[in-house]
Amino acid sequence: MEKDVFCKIIDGEIPAHVVYEDNDVIAILDISQVTKGHTLVIPKKHYDTFLATPNEIMHKVMDVAQKIGQVMIDRLHAKGVNILTNCYEAAGQTVPHFHVHVIPRYEHGDGFILEMKNNAEDINLPALCNSIKTNL
Repeated sequence: MEKDVFCKIIDGEIPAHVVYEDNDVIAILDISQVTKGHTLVIPKKHYDTFLATPNEIMHKVMDVAQKIGQVMIDRLHAKGVNILTNCYEAAGQTVPHFHVHVIPRYEHGDGFILEMKNNAEDINLPALCNSIKTNL
């Protein structure tokens, strides 16, 4: 299996702007800056998605994402921050290696659009709730 771009960065085959690194996690500036400071937090061991990542590693990634978000508010003077991950291509995942985007927000209309529309009109919420709840 060919290595993905994040595995190549972790192995030192591709340069990156590293803002944080420990034994389990690396955080790099995204080469495609959605807003100034857009950072990716990535486990060093390969997992395809958030859904496939062991809890211990997922928690380490999120701890680092939280610290980076705090620095963005405090030092970059961001007014807010989006912390998100995409699971699979249908959700917008373009690299099949779990990673978290930490995107500082400076003002409404700063170029990053995260639109969530209400599509609940034709959905039976009690049945949907029951289906999810009974399978947890």
